[in-house]
Amino acid sequence: MHITAEVVGEQTHEIDLTREATYADLLHEVGLNPHEATVLVDGRPVPDDGPVTVEHVRVLRLIKGG
Repeated sequence: MHITAEVVGEQTHEIDLTREATYADLLHEVGLNPHEATVLVDGRPVPDDGPVTVEHVRVLRLIKGG
């Protein structure tokens, strides 16, 4: 499954995931983990262990170093 993951305020990633992939897997592919970011589908957060079912998501970083 081809996914477009827009990391809010940063860059957009085009990634390919298996049909069994979860949103935690998606975060891993963009270099983040569930402790520092959440995935939004239609503006709402989704559970990390939920299966990826859409082709476009937004990723909101909750923690950013500085």
